[in-house]
Amino acid sequence: MYQLPGWLPPMFEMSPWSEALMESLYALFKRDFIDNPANYSGYPIWFFPQKDRDKEEIFWHLVEREDPPKSGNRFPDFRRSERLPWARPMLNNLPEPEVLHWDYEEGNKDIRTYVWLKDHDYLIVMKKYKNGQRRLITAYYVNYDNARIKLLKKYENRIL
Repeated sequence: MYQLPGWLPPMFEMSPWSEALMESLYALFKRDFIDNPANYSGYPIWFFPQKDRDKEEIFWHLVEREDPPKSGNRFPDFRRSERLPWARPMLNNLPEPEVLHWDYEEGNKDIRTYVWLKDHDYLIVMKKYKNGQRRLITAYYVNYDNARIKLLKKYENRIL
């Protein structure tokens, strides 16, 4: 395992699991994305304001996974959750060599922005709009080799 960059905070302690722990994660999300909105290269990052379970829907995409995919069944994902403190520092440290970031045109012609802490397997995904703004879609731990290979291919075929 590679050493964490000095600008990256420690992971969030996920044990023992409790609702209070989830509230602490939400407070972190609120601090980093609601109270002090993030940006990508000077352009605002936003998300839809709809709520689910009294929290912004995007929050659940940062701390839970859908299993099986497209089922609507969401479960806590400790690997995502423990890395949530990394999301904002990654966005604030785009020039650092540990952070790969790029735009990629998907098959449906949407432009997605990827911010990847490659050596530590954490990825932020956003949709890019014509005005330069980004909408936060998800962030997650990249835990499969085939997913890493796909991300490297997207990076190789990025929009320059």
